[in-house]
Amino acid sequence: MFAVPPNTVALGGTPVDAHPVLIAQQFAADRARWAGLLRYDPDERFASLVERTVDQEIWLMSWLPGQSTDTHDHGWTSGAFTVVSGTLVERTTVPGATAVERPLVAGQSRVFGPGYAHRVRNDSADPAVSIHVYRGERPPRGGFTVG
Repeated sequence: MFAVPPNTVALGGTPVDAHPVLIAQQFAADRARWAGLLRYDPDERFASLVERTVDQEIWLMSWLPGQSTDTHDHGWTSGAFTVVSGTLVERTTVPGATAVERPLVAGQSRVFGPGYAHRVRNDSADPAVSIHVYRGERPPRGGFTVG
């Protein structure tokens, strides 16, 4: 256990350098920021940009049962995602190792860095919603890509 110094001050808001998982969790908890963007697409996973800054993008995604991504990495980006509702399964792939699957329920998050390869899918009978934060230097032409 440790003692908190008496002069410690809790800062309001999210500092620019806050960890992406903290930002994903804060956005997940603040439904007013993204509820109006939420849609479900029967043909493919739905994604909507919630906020863009110079340093990062925050995306809202919805997943109907059976919807998934292909195995992909995020290139030069790092970030995190948090499950807002429902259940998602993340399958991580490391060259030369056995793939690992992790079920993620509402409130759980995953963090990724450059080159992190994964596949995300909704295997449940109910829709799922997640918030994703992508961070990194933008390539010379274009912006962030959503995988």
